[in-house]
Amino acid sequence: MPQPRVAGLVLAAGAGRRFGSPKALARTSDGRSWLALAVGALRDAGCLPIYVAVSAALDDVLPLVPANAEPVLVADPSEGMSASLRAGLAAATASDAVALAIVTVDTPDLPAAAVHRVASDADAAALAQAVYGDRPGHPVVIGREHWPALAASVVGDRGARDYLRAHGARMIDCADLWSGEDRDTR
Repeated sequence: MPQPRVAGLVLAAGAGRRFGSPKALARTSDGRSWLALAVGALRDAGCLPIYVAVSAALDDVLPLVPANAEPVLVADPSEGMSASLRAGLAAATASDAVALAIVTVDTPDLPAAAVHRVASDADAAALAQAVYGDRPGHPVVIGREHWPALAASVVGDRGARDYLRAHGARMIDCADLWSGEDRDTR
């Protein structure tokens, strides 16, 4: 029996004010695109389709979106991460995926194994989040049944955090796989 499909979403629309430029343009010290690494982690974990929420520096970011991912334009990125999340959820609704694995572009060290671990039992009712020690992080997996309520509840730059907490998301330890750190500075 085939595994239910889990789509992927990279949140990459922000201007990166603390970082000094949009993080979707960032590269590792050896030149690898953070955006390509995030899409690669989702792809290698089996996520299909993969969406990339984009907005800031659009003309420079779009060429960096890998061919195996679909850019999703965030109309008003000033609303924060919630606007990116709503745009990604709306795009995923057109797919036949039962769940959506969400990562941020500023986690270039994210291994596919973490995405796989958090998404491995995903179904339409899934709510799961990676944790690193006692600190929640990415990836996050949201089952399709939650998409409308999540989209209606998110505001500002908080993303899904409050929804996950209020609805008892399953916390999945991934500290043995990597640090879970996002990068806010160069």
